[in-house]
This record gives sequence, C-alpha cells and structure tokens, in this order.
Amino acid sequence: MRTAPNDSPSRRWPWFTLACVMALADQLVKEIVHAQMSFGQVIPLTPFFNWVYTGNTGAAFSFLAEAGGWQRYLFLGLALVVVVVLVVQLCKPLSRLEACAYSLILGGALGNTVDRLARGYVVDYLDIYWGEWHWPAFNMADIALFAGVLMFAMALWRESPAFKRSE
Repeated sequence: MRTAPNDSPSRRWPWFTLACVMALADQLVKEIVHAQMSFGQVIPLTPFFNWVYTGNTGAAFSFLAEAGGWQRYLFLGLALVVVVVLVVQLCKPLSRLEACAYSLILGGALGNTVDRLARGYVVDYLDIYWGEWHWPAFNMADIALFAGVLMFAMALWRESPAFKRSE
C-alpha cells in the first residue's frame, strides 16, 4: 500500500489539512444546529429526509447509548487512541488513496470526539427515512468516517495479491 511517497512535510500537510477541514466543518454545522434548533426538533425537508437535532451518547447506531454514562469515557479513550494512530500513520509513506482514507477517518473521529468532550454526546442532524422506518440519525463526521473506511477498504483491495495478479 505504500506506493506514493508521503514522507516529506510538503506531502503530508494536505492530508492533515483535509482532516482539520472535515472536523471544523462538522463542528460548524453542529454549532449551527445547537444554536438554531431545540433538542429533539425535526424539520421535514423532503418525503425521505429530515433535518433534526438529536444526540447520541453511544457509538455507531447508538451502540451502548443506554449504558449509564461510562461509555462516554470508553469512546473518548478509543477515539484518542485512533487519533494518535492515524496521525502516526499519516506521517509514513502512503498511497494517495490510503492517505485520503486516513485523513477522512481522522477528521470524522476528531469531529465526534470534540462533541463527546464538550457536550457529553455527539450531535446528529441528518435523518433519512422511508415511511415509518428511519436510519439512525448521523452527521458530517459520520459521513467522513464511512467514506474513509470505504476508501481504506479500496486501498487494501487494490494492494491485495489477487488484484495485482489480475492486472
């Protein structure tokens, strides 16, 4: 996976910038939601999409959301470990795809970690639904995390021996 050198500071700064821009954009939107909406408020925008203000004390899909509070510290600790690991990884030579993946994951992790530190929960504001079925609400940081994981999977797939044999 280490195909395009990313080992000089001039090659690394765009990836750290991308991570910071994602985290800051996420925090900006969350702050607007927090300032302009009441907690629990729903603004219907289309027949399948609402703008909402809700909070998630758990992880993805509200995993451990009702655990009693200790999960906040667990998720903060895990997020901080992930942030350190990603920063270290971004300092190594990486392919562009892998560096972009790590940057998006880092930006998303930072965005949601700031929420956990500042509010005790992650602000979610995007609600996609069909009829009565609603996907769990999410935010821009979650989108960055998801996109980063997909890109990382693509980078792994591209570097797999099976893929290289077929070229």
